[in-house]
Amino acid sequence: MNKNGVLPWMKLQWRGIAKVRLKWVKNRSLDHIIDKDTDLKAASLLKDAIKRSSTGFLTAKSVADWQKLLGLTVPVLRFMRRYPTLFHEFPHPRWPSLPCFRLTDTALLLDSQEHTIHTDYENATVERLCKLLMMMKTRTVPLQSLYPLRWDLGFPDSFDKTLIPKYPNHFQFVKAPNGVPSLRLKQWCEEFAVSALQKSNERESDDGYREFKRGKAALVFPMRFPRGYGAQKKVRAWMEEFQKLPYISPYVDSSRIDPNSDLMEKRVVGVLHEILSLTMHKKTKRNYLRSLREELNLPHKFTRIFTRYPGIFYLSLKCKTTTVTLREGYQSGKVVDPHPLVRHRDKFYHVMKTGLLYRGDGSISKPQEDALLLDSVANDEIRDDDSEEEEVETSDEFCEDEVSETDESSE
Repeated sequence: MNKNGVLPWMKLQWRGIAKVRLKWVKNRSLDHIIDKDTDLKAASLLKDAIKRSSTGFLTAKSVADWQKLLGLTVPVLRFMRRYPTLFHEFPHPRWPSLPCFRLTDTALLLDSQEHTIHTDYENATVERLCKLLMMMKTRTVPLQSLYPLRWDLGFPDSFDKTLIPKYPNHFQFVKAPNGVPSLRLKQWCEEFAVSALQKSNERESDDGYREFKRGKAALVFPMRFPRGYGAQKKVRAWMEEFQKLPYISPYVDSSRIDPNSDLMEKRVVGVLHEILSLTMHKKTKRNYLRSLREELNLPHKFTRIFTRYPGIFYLSLKCKTTTVTLREGYQSGKVVDPHPLVRHRDKFYHVMKTGLLYRGDGSISKPQEDALLLDSVANDEIRDDDSEEEEVETSDEFCEDEVSETDESSE
């Protein structure tokens, strides 16, 4: 940056890269993961809701309208009955015909383990929240936009009551100009203003990153193209030109970048890459990101980026919603370098699946609690049968105009 506050890339804002129209390609492995994690997330949120309940249980009537909220494709009552290792069904004390559900001893044990993980890794959670706020124009985010992201970002269930008040030097509850309750970052944390892409390149300590630090090179986004794309000359040429553009940190003020330039497009890719890198499972719903669009200084139709860069992102329509996944976050069907909370969620899912497997003959084989107390690889790293990626090209193009706003109401 010179004495006038102008960074070198501000003078060079390309507009000449030719865009290539790509077909959407279905990834069965990632779709399967999204399908599995939808049930996992729903069960986790129901577990938290029961814990919050003053009675210690939920009635079938109270959860009847939660199907869309939980992202389920089946009624909530049917879903809870699928997993008797987590949810114990019993008749209401006053109205015997009303089904009720409380947590099993195994579920309570898993919840206790989860609480321990949140406590042990609280500093990392605070850092993730700071980094998210640091990407916002006003360092502020509406709580109504933050709540849906809490599971994806690995926040405790009642983070606004249990976590944020413990850090008054970092966070402050405020009301936005429109009166919406919001969370604001009180002070900038320079040590956090390093993106996941910068960290990965720094760890590798190669010549390319040293050149980038000197301002002589651009950081390269990892690319994992669907089968067949990487060999196409026009795609290779397009991506080579894109990778040569300067990398703009998501923590740098972008107000002076031409919104119609190629440089802004690469900056948008960087912001979306960073947010997905902050999530536990390297994915989230598209509409969760859309609610942050203005604060992140993203263009109105920023979601077209997901289909324009299929080597970086994967867009899925599983479970009647639109989920965006960071491709580099997965290898052989598993999260790369998983957070301890992710490993615990694998264990949680294993317990769910165990209860489901033995319901055919009316019997349930509950896992031993002693086994759950152990940090065993067998439970922490459950492998799916469909672990290898398999990509099947669809007959229809899933282009930016087709990934429209029309399905927003279904998410």
